[in-house]
Amino acid sequence: MKLIDPIIKFHHELQAIRREIHAHPELCFEEHDTAELVAKKLTEWGIPVIRGMGVTGVVGVIKHGSSARAVGLRADMDALPIQEINTFPHASRNDGKMHACGHDGHTAMLLGAAHYLSQHKNFDGTVYLIFQPAEEGGGGAKRMMDDGLFAKYPMQAVFGMHNWPGIPVGQFGVTAGPMMASSNEFEVLVRGKGAHAAQPHKGIDPIMVAVQIAQSWQTIITRNKSPIDAAALSITQIHAGSATNVIPDDATLIGTVRTFNLDVLDLIESRMRTIAEHTAQAFDATVDFRFKRNYPPLINHAQETAFAVEVLQSIVGVEHVDAKTEPTMGAEDFAFMLQNKPGCYVFIGNGEGAHRSAGHGLGPCNLHNPSYDFNDDLLPIGATYWVRLAEAFLKQQ
Repeated sequence: MKLIDPIIKFHHELQAIRREIHAHPELCFEEHDTAELVAKKLTEWGIPVIRGMGVTGVVGVIKHGSSARAVGLRADMDALPIQEINTFPHASRNDGKMHACGHDGHTAMLLGAAHYLSQHKNFDGTVYLIFQPAEEGGGGAKRMMDDGLFAKYPMQAVFGMHNWPGIPVGQFGVTAGPMMASSNEFEVLVRGKGAHAAQPHKGIDPIMVAVQIAQSWQTIITRNKSPIDAAALSITQIHAGSATNVIPDDATLIGTVRTFNLDVLDLIESRMRTIAEHTAQAFDATVDFRFKRNYPPLINHAQETAFAVEVLQSIVGVEHVDAKTEPTMGAEDFAFMLQNKPGCYVFIGNGEGAHRSAGHGLGPCNLHNPSYDFNDDLLPIGATYWVRLAEAFLKQQ
């Protein structure tokens, strides 16, 4: 593995930064202390800072030479509304909040790259260090774009990275094309007519209508879309009634839809609405159908992915880069940036959890798990990738 020596020597400081952020997690658009820490470090290293982009986002600007060429490197900063069960010294001190997805590590890795790039400007052009808020459901990437991220700071491409438990440390996963799915949610209210449970013929049972709708929706996945197009339609909540002897007035279906293709998403949403409305009509009920599109699918651009793979291979070796990693139905708002700019998003291996300090919870070291902790061994690896990626990109004509 060809890591950068000054970054290796800076590992202890990066670990301290990462654990400081982990101990003080902040939810989406509340990352005031985290943003202040990031801005303070960048300023200490002589890097100009733009604050408040996308509410709490921070952008650092490292410019060298005369080239107009520029590249963006993005890390997310927000935590999750999870109660951490780890008890090691850097565990969360903010009740009900936890860095259970590794954004503390993502921020620290990009700071590690920033520190090196501020001292060793082996490039001609501009590196934009994008510290983004609100990835966990807040759409912080889009908010930064709405605030003029790409308009005010033109760049030819943007790159992202996420730690991935299960991939060994020192290895990376990436694929061209769809890498992560779209994230969408639905809530359907079935309006019936309440009645005594002993006299069901006097009412319109919304629960039976909801059950019929739920079962019929699964035929969209198995009979309406092409079998080769991946998609998931999951009903995760059904709410109805409050007594054993009462047929309620209404019932609610809630859940999520994930796809890698917007045409498939259009099909699923349309069929869900039609089935819900016509099924309800058949039972003399009505429905209120709500479908919300949160994040689009994350689609890596072919040229930038091939470029990122070459950089990764030069650092960890060809055998440690899976360039055809399996896409995941998880979602990421970096997808908004890739809709606007060419770029690539990679997974950096976080291992299986053996790195965790004494005092970790009994649960697995998986993302969004209260026993999770970022693997600090990744810090110099991720920081080296960011540096070599920026240097190589800015050398291109």
